[in-house]
Amino acid sequence: MSFTYKILTYGCKVNQYESQAIREYWNRLGAKEIIGQEEIPQIILLAGCAVTAQGVADARQMVRKISREMPETKVIVTGCAASAEPQDFSFDNVLMVISQTAKWNLLHYSPFALPQQLQEKNEEYPEFYITDFARSRPVLKIQDGCSHFCTYCIVPYTRGKARSRNTQESIAELRRLFNAGFREVMISGINLRQYYADKKNFWGFLREVEKEFGQEWQGKVRLRLSSLEPAQLNDEGLETLEQSSLLCPHLHLSLQSGSPSVLKRMGREHYSPSFMIEQISKIKNFWNTFALGADILMGFPGETEQETLETLAMVEALPLTYAHVFPFSVRKGTKAEKLPMQLEKSIKQEHAARVRAKIEEKKKIFAKQMLEKEQMFLSLDIGTNSGWNEFYVACELAGGEKITSHELLAVRPLSLENDILKVQKIK
Repeated sequence: MSFTYKILTYGCKVNQYESQAIREYWNRLGAKEIIGQEEIPQIILLAGCAVTAQGVADARQMVRKISREMPETKVIVTGCAASAEPQDFSFDNVLMVISQTAKWNLLHYSPFALPQQLQEKNEEYPEFYITDFARSRPVLKIQDGCSHFCTYCIVPYTRGKARSRNTQESIAELRRLFNAGFREVMISGINLRQYYADKKNFWGFLREVEKEFGQEWQGKVRLRLSSLEPAQLNDEGLETLEQSSLLCPHLHLSLQSGSPSVLKRMGREHYSPSFMIEQISKIKNFWNTFALGADILMGFPGETEQETLETLAMVEALPLTYAHVFPFSVRKGTKAEKLPMQLEKSIKQEHAARVRAKIEEKKKIFAKQMLEKEQMFLSLDIGTNSGWNEFYVACELAGGEKITSHELLAVRPLSLENDILKVQKIK
C-alpha cells in the first residue's frame, strides 16, 4: 500500500535511530516521505520523549497542532511519551498510541493495517536496524532499556529491562554505514553501563570495534560515544579510550549531581563526585584536549543550599565544556514522586540557573581555546556549511561553500562569533 508520511522525533539519539529504521521499512513498502511543506502527508509518526513532563507536553501540543492544521492527517503516537501518558493522546486524529516496547511492530505492518493488539517486547532486544540515516551523523544503537531504576527516572518503566544487541549485528551495521559513505557515527544506548553481549561489556565491545575497523579506517572515520554512566570511567574504561584510534576526544556523562547525599536519594550511589574528578583528571594523559559534557539535574527533592554548592564545586573542578542542566521534573510512578520536601518550581529553576551560568563560563573558555588549534576536522551537515568538529564545537565553514559529501574536512580556525567557530578549509 502506497502512502505519504512524515516522521517527527523528539528526545534521545536512540529515538532518532528507531525512527530511521521505521522510515526505511515504510520506504520499502513504497511510501513517500514528505519533506518540507509542499504536500500534506496521510500519516504522521510522532515518536515522543518522556524524560521530562515538558517532553510529553510538547508531543501532546504537536498532536493538537496537526489536528488543527491538517485535520485529514492521521497520527501514530509512539515512544516513551506513549508509554508514560497514553491517555494524553486521545484525539480524533490519532490512529493509534503504541507503547515504546511495542514500537517494533511498526517494522512489520503498514501503518494503516496495524492489528489492534500489538505484541510487547520488554525483555528481548527489539529488531531495529538501519542501512542509511536522515542526518549526516548516524546513530548506531547497541543497547536498549535500563534495569537500574534511579528514583527520578521513568525510562525503565517505558523501555523495559536492559538488553543488548548481538555484537556481530552491531559490527555489520557499522560497516554498512561506513560503506554507505558516513564518516562519523555515534554509538548509543539507553544505559551503556548495562551493555553485555557475547561475554563483553561496553568496553569489550569498543575493543572489538577497534580490532575490526582500526587499521582499515583510522584517519578516515570517527566514532563518538553517547551518554556514559560515570561509573563506567573505571581503569578499564580509561585504558580502552586511550587505545582507540577511532574515538573523538569527547565524553558525555550522566553526572546528575555533585552532591553525594543527593546522589544517594537519586539511587545513584554507584559513583561519587570525588571518583569522577579523579578519573577524569587522568584523561589528560592521553587526550591533551577533549570535550566533556554532562547531564545535571537540579532541584531534586530536599536539595539544600549546601548540596547546591556541592554541585557547583563539582562543576568548577571538572573540565566541562558544555552541559544539559534540567530542573527536576516529577514523573508519575517513580519513587521520587513520593519523596518529601518537593521544592517550588522557582527554587528548582534558580538552582539550575546557577549551574548553567557556571557552565556557560566554561563553554566560552573552551571555545576560545579552539582558536589556538592549527588543525581540526569538521563533519558537515550535507548541503550546508555548518557542522561539528571532533571536540563537539559548532563550526561554520567560511566562504559559504556547501559540502555535498560526508568526508571529514581538515580546517583551521579563524574566529569565534556567537559561540560558532568560523573555520577555513585547509587546501
